Amino acid sequence: MEKVQAWLQQASDIALGWLSSPAALSQFALLILAYFGARLLAARIAPVLARTLTPKPEATHLIARLRRFALLFLPLLLPLLAYALTAVGEGLTRATFGSGEVIAFGKRVFLLLAALEFVRKVLPPGFLKLMGRYILLPVAGLYAVGLLDEVTDYLNAAQVHLGNIEFTVLALIRGAIAGSLLFWLGSWSNRQSTGYLKAQPDLRPATRELAIKASEVAIFGAAFLLLMSIMGIDLTAVAVLGGALGVGIGLGLQQIAANFVSGIILLLEGQTTVGDYVELDGGEKGTIVKMTARACILETFDGKWIVVPNEHFITSRVVNYSDQGSANRYEALFSVCYETDINIVPDLIERAVSKLPFVLQQPDGPDCELRGFGESSVDFAVEYWVSGIDDGKNKYSSPVLFAIWNALKEAGIGMPYPHRVVELRNAPT
Repeated sequence: MEKVQAWLQQASDIALGWLSSPAALSQFALLILAYFGARLLAARIAPVLARTLTPKPEATHLIARLRRFALLFLPLLLPLLAYALTAVGEGLTRATFGSGEVIAFGKRVFLLLAALEFVRKVLPPGFLKLMGRYILLPVAGLYAVGLLDEVTDYLNAAQVHLGNIEFTVLALIRGAIAGSLLFWLGSWSNRQSTGYLKAQPDLRPATRELAIKASEVAIFGAAFLLLMSIMGIDLTAVAVLGGALGVGIGLGLQQIAANFVSGIILLLEGQTTVGDYVELDGGEKGTIVKMTARACILETFDGKWIVVPNEHFITSRVVNYSDQGSANRYEALFSVCYETDINIVPDLIERAVSKLPFVLQQPDGPDCELRGFGESSVDFAVEYWVSGIDDGKNKYSSPVLFAIWNALKEAGIGMPYPHRVVELRNAPT
């Protein structure tokens, strides 16, 4: 409290000294001239810059995007022009009077106004605006009133002890700010690289996923190392920590390590990738919708998600029915009565199934086969090819069975049902 009172008294003395000094009053006059001169110049230059930098609405190339980005900084023109003119006035004042504290103070105030416009009109809503409001503006305010060096020295002298490690409060604040910015920038860079890689049609899905994971690890790894360097932490400590982590993985985290390595193998080999319909020995089956460093996520035909560790895809038998869009063969079973002329059934059913729009003629058209003679029926099966997976066992089979039923009914062929003979002994006569 005493320091605050002393500072207020000092500020009051300085202000009274400025008001009674002809040199200070002339500097105030130069500040006013610099401000109005900056307004005049900004009013003339801003429309010209706006017309020059505004691209055509339909333009989407790199130069157009850069010009739109430069337009965002147009609100900073007035305070920056005032700052530049004030700097010129400061040089003249110091050359004439040998001092320029007042005009230097005004220059810092114009810089504060530029920071305020930058936060209000340039920074987008969200994290960056929050950082500008609570970090940039307080720092610019302290610099404007000439207290930034004193506050910095005070924070640098304050010590924080974490075990055997000592940090200054300034280092912790710097690390928090730098870490927030670095990891925000890393997250933004990761989104941009992911979007770019997903837009490359020449990459296989497995290669694309591996490239996305590799870029994510590289970006955040570089951000972490850079943060350690900014905070002044010796990277040899990180190497020791990495060695200890490696021992921990070898002793207690075998499954996590196995799943991580298995995920890399899956992405490199590409034998199973996003979009494949797979079935594992454990009974899990579904379409792979996502592959992470630890597990694959399968989506069943009824919308449920199953998380399967990557190790299962390496150590157990996996049935990969196919990639999306490839041809697969299925069959539908049916029976007819013994009174039927079975010689006409294959051609009848093959023609009926061929009319279905999803049934393929390549690599082979529908094929109706005689399977056997049952107790009360003659058993047939029709095999057909489709493009895709019948994951729910009714996507294609139901329309095929309807076509078989309708074709047999139209031909007057009956489908059998079990017959039983009941013998009554000692029945009354």
